[in-house]
Amino acid sequence: MLAGSILQTLSDAHQMPDAGKRPLNFGVYYKNTLVALCHALEDAILEADYQPLMITAFQRGKWYLEEAERYGEIADRARQVVILAAPEAGFAEHPTSQKANVELVHLALTDPVAQEWHLIILSPHYTAMVLCQELSEADYGPTGRPKHDLERKFYGFWTFEPNLVLETAELAVAHVAAYNPTLSERLERQVQEIAALIQREDALCSLPTADHMGKVVSRVIDYLQTCQQSLAPESLYASLDRNLLSNELQAFLRVAQLIDQTDLSNPMAAAEVAALAEAMGQLLDLPAWQLHRLRLAGLLHRIAFLPSDTLLSSGISVQAHAESPERAPACPLVPGIQVLRKMQRLRAITTILAHQTEWWNGSGQPAGLTGDEIPIESRIIGIVADFQQRVAQLRATHPPEQTEAILSQALEGCRQQQGERWDPKLVEALGLLVVALQQGIRLPVSAPHIAAGLWLLDSRSEEALPLVYADEEALNLSR
Repeated sequence: MLAGSILQTLSDAHQMPDAGKRPLNFGVYYKNTLVALCHALEDAILEADYQPLMITAFQRGKWYLEEAERYGEIADRARQVVILAAPEAGFAEHPTSQKANVELVHLALTDPVAQEWHLIILSPHYTAMVLCQELSEADYGPTGRPKHDLERKFYGFWTFEPNLVLETAELAVAHVAAYNPTLSERLERQVQEIAALIQREDALCSLPTADHMGKVVSRVIDYLQTCQQSLAPESLYASLDRNLLSNELQAFLRVAQLIDQTDLSNPMAAAEVAALAEAMGQLLDLPAWQLHRLRLAGLLHRIAFLPSDTLLSSGISVQAHAESPERAPACPLVPGIQVLRKMQRLRAITTILAHQTEWWNGSGQPAGLTGDEIPIESRIIGIVADFQQRVAQLRATHPPEQTEAILSQALEGCRQQQGERWDPKLVEALGLLVVALQQGIRLPVSAPHIAAGLWLLDSRSEEALPLVYADEEALNLSR
């Protein structure tokens, strides 16, 4: 990373041991992937009244000019648009550049930010960011910079995390000060105003729902899947496909990450459920491909509980159907599951998560399956997610030295529902796992390296498990 760049400044801030910040995970992205990704994130502004502050870095003015028309439309729906780029002919003269809420920052060619590709969208109801830097000549290796534009590669990451987007916006505003102190001061005030609004309970950026964040993710998947590759060399097709597929999966993993981070009482739920599910699969001697499914299903399991805005406004908890199925709506899993169905390669995972709230005695949701009719992975995810939630609740009221008692109490809660909600064989396996944990065995619990998560998918990920329902009507007819 280039010294003095926004990417490196942010990365350094998250590597300081005493900063209390989570280290960032980076990946490599082809240009066409970034174009599709940025268009998807930008177009969310055109479909909702977010009125965001948007800061973008285009490297050179000619890249901005290719997007200037659509940026004019975005400016009409934005509070402020700031464009950083090395100036070129037509850069300042385009009509979009003349809009009152559009500001150009003419980067010096020696400025490291002139080698970066950034999109920072900041508002109380929608935050998103792409933060990348083009690979250097040395990074490209002996062949040097590619001749074909689509072969250009960028190093960085993207996210929906409000705090991270806010932190990066502050860095970008500080960078603007070297070119336009007056603009920087004005932007700083706007960032502070938005930061205060983000902390409010009604800020949608911290309340992910299927109708809100689900639509954004669905658009990301659609744009990536339809990304044009016709101009790419045939030798590059496979690499481009992998890069696009990786970002489709990243979209879901980033939403799952956002769900965890907005749940201050249980911020490691996804990672802990994934580790517990994989460990239980090993106890049951499941094959490696099923262990992969369990880990990925564990990481994504909370997306299934994404409520619709209607469900959220009714005051029903997103976990209500799991705790008390008789109080649940007729098809409680559809909103989140429908979001997951956007990615064909998650077909098996979608089925697993759709049935994680079935009960062993047949009284669960969404299909009233009984016993072994419920996919084994669904049964595992269901019980370990419930166990993990119990442990998280007990941790909040018990000192750390009572870990053994916490685990025993959480296990007892599951045992009380043995034969009704849970498969007796899995309760027994969970008991063995708890004994191992009490004896000092540690599970590899860590936040996933999102940019490198493609290994979790394999040829079996597209398999159709039994009982895949397309919509609520099919679900109701199946009962």
